[in-house]
Amino acid sequence: MISKEQFEKEIDLIIKNAIREDVGDGDYSSLACIPPEARGKAKLLVKDKGIIAGIDFALQVFKEVDPQLEVEALMEDGDVIEPGNIAFYVEGNSQSILKAERLVLNAMQRMSAIATKTNTFVRKLEGTKTKILDTRKTTPGIRALEKWAVKIGGGENHRFALYDMVMLKDNHIDFAGGITKAIKKTNDYLKENKLDLKIIVEARNLKEIEEILRSEGVYRILIDNFSYEDTRQAVKLINGKCLTESSGGITLDTARKYAECGVDYISSGALTHSVYNLDLSLKAI
Repeated sequence: MISKEQFEKEIDLIIKNAIREDVGDGDYSSLACIPPEARGKAKLLVKDKGIIAGIDFALQVFKEVDPQLEVEALMEDGDVIEPGNIAFYVEGNSQSILKAERLVLNAMQRMSAIATKTNTFVRKLEGTKTKILDTRKTTPGIRALEKWAVKIGGGENHRFALYDMVMLKDNHIDFAGGITKAIKKTNDYLKENKLDLKIIVEARNLKEIEEILRSEGVYRILIDNFSYEDTRQAVKLINGKCLTESSGGITLDTARKYAECGVDYISSGALTHSVYNLDLSLKAI
């Protein structure tokens, strides 16, 4: 994953771009009917069950929109929520609260949905050594938010983007002329360019696992679309020489069976690409 500093820059970019997109040259609905000096108070009302996520993000949004806004948080990211809970109160300039409202809600509803789904996988894998990973199958422009939500839900982040880890998948391997050539070229490239990046290599069958193991410098093997039996054999073949990751259509119903095969990680794009936003509302009081 990227550094803390890089991550914070991504969040700052998301906030600034989202405000640009939503507010433009003015929130004319508020400007038209609410006096500029008017003050108000609102609450973040929970209308769904799950895991709350995005409270810290909301604090950053309110600060960006108006540093004078005051927020009283009653919950923390990662808390279990039920309908009727109040996550926080925000008080200050009424126009400022309304300017921030939609960005806060859009982000928190999606982040909470991702955290909730991730947490169901985490609980499903309890008692095994396997951890759940996200992927790059995220919404363009808000990847940092979605990966943040995975962490809040108890999951782990895979690579953030194409630049912070090498992942040799089937197309890379085929274009490079095979597994051994792809790994060698990658190791040579990283050395020549003084890049300290971990290498993950995808395997499509047990024969490819054996070939990967004959090369040096592989951090993790991606055991892609294997059956349970073949996954167990793959883990036995690898025998701790590097980390293992199962992927490929793994669902909540099948995740534990793959974990029981002994893999270190399971990756699932569904954590971020297949969620329904949790119902949250910002209500004036």
